[in-house]
Amino acid sequence: MQASKDINRLIEIMAALRNPETGCPWDIVQTFETIKPYTIEEAYEVADAIERNDPDDLCEELGDLLLQVVFHARIAEEAGLFSFGDVVEAITRKMIRRHPHVFAVSDAATAQAVKVQWDAIKAEEKAERSEKRRSRGVADEHHDGHLGTVQRSFPALTEAIKLQERAAKVGFDWSEAAPILDKIEEEIGELREALAEGRQEKITDELGDLIFALVNIGRHVGADPEQALRGTNTKFRRRFQYIERNLEASGETLDGASLERMEALWQAAKGK
Repeated sequence: MQASKDINRLIEIMAALRNPETGCPWDIVQTFETIKPYTIEEAYEVADAIERNDPDDLCEELGDLLLQVVFHARIAEEAGLFSFGDVVEAITRKMIRRHPHVFAVSDAATAQAVKVQWDAIKAEEKAERSEKRRSRGVADEHHDGHLGTVQRSFPALTEAIKLQERAAKVGFDWSEAAPILDKIEEEIGELREALAEGRQEKITDELGDLIFALVNIGRHVGADPEQALRGTNTKFRRRFQYIERNLEASGETLDGASLERMEALWQAAKGK
């Protein structure tokens, strides 16, 4: 079998890998649940390639992510649920419906007007999905309420941002950043109290409240918390690698170096 730019070749390859008699032993036994972590991982690797401005890696990682879509679709097709073609049809229908200013008639002529229109159409779709679930007798607790569209499967920081954004749409939000800083200080105080009491459950709860408040300030000042943290992670990697390189150059090791020695190198790395 040869490589191809035709999506059908990828679908054929996945079908061959999943063939119960002649396929790959690993691929054959996979399920939605077992490959779910890989799907999430591939999405993060796409984001990483974008952040590193590496088009070659981005091309490869997008392919890996596409493979995950084809993999899930193949498992679904084998179970008689839906096929890859159904996935494509669903997203094309959604894009056409959500862009009437492009594919039909609409007076949405600005970016803001398009966003308002988009949100209205999404609300219609949500209502239709809920009705469809009810007609099939499927419980819809996960989608109940104003916050129902925020998926619990999101990474925690992303979920926090989306919960706050949804609440803000109905006016449940701070009007400015300053009171959020006060809230952060309040949460730090409560975390200090929990630490003093030594109650692990309380400590975890207060730490969560503090992080939630930090996410809120990031949202208000236009600094995406996820990206801010990723930037800090990159900075931490760079500075720690500086420590490693300098210790190695001096014939020292991480295990053998004192905290004071590593801290001195850390401070030197900050000046680089």
